Amino acid sequence: MTTLTTAPLASLLDRLFEEADAASPATMPSVADYWTGLSSEERARLVRSKTDYLDFYAHMKDIPLAISRETGMLLYMLARSTRARTIVEFGTSFGISTLYLAAALRDNGGGHLITTEFEPSKVVRARNNLTAGGLIDLVEIREGDALQTLSTNLPEAIDLLLLDGAKALYPDILSLVESRLRPGALIVADNADFCPEYLARVRSPENGYTSTPFAEDIELSMWLG
Repeated sequence: MTTLTTAPLASLLDRLFEEADAASPATMPSVADYWTGLSSEERARLVRSKTDYLDFYAHMKDIPLAISRETGMLLYMLARSTRARTIVEFGTSFGISTLYLAAALRDNGGGHLITTEFEPSKVVRARNNLTAGGLIDLVEIREGDALQTLSTNLPEAIDLLLLDGAKALYPDILSLVESRLRPGALIVADNADFCPEYLARVRSPENGYTSTPFAEDIELSMWLG
């Protein structure tokens, strides 16, 4: 048995995924008008933007923007297999990915997870979910723009980094964290194809990484130091 398969986390994750499956921009009045008024090209531009992401994600504040169950299990397994003790996450949202990572820390015997989210209402939801899952004691939620919240007070050695916030900021967030990555640390980037600059960096061995695409929407990288 693991933390993932026992109460209270197992039933909580089931509920959160059901809610995530039911939520979409088209079905939620708070975002439907905004979302349907954007062309596919404009949506792609906003996701890739380094200047308009705050407005875009503010409109998405009631949407979970959740990882899949498969990605959650991947995160759990990577953190367990590497015996991770210190994890940094960019993009908390409702905290589903945070729950998987914190569960891995619990089953590893403990640790510290720093996660950051700029939308205050999502911080509240994530904190409530982590409390309900019995994992809040392992997690530090930093509220605000990650370019500020992750610029100071990071652990001396980071075992795993999850990038799942504004895609255009992936290179900037990596730069903030890179000096604290331990050799062999893993970096998981969701939907990294939206940021060619990030992919070029981690796929170039001279930059200190080895990297490969994984499944349909994950880039899995290792810091070689």
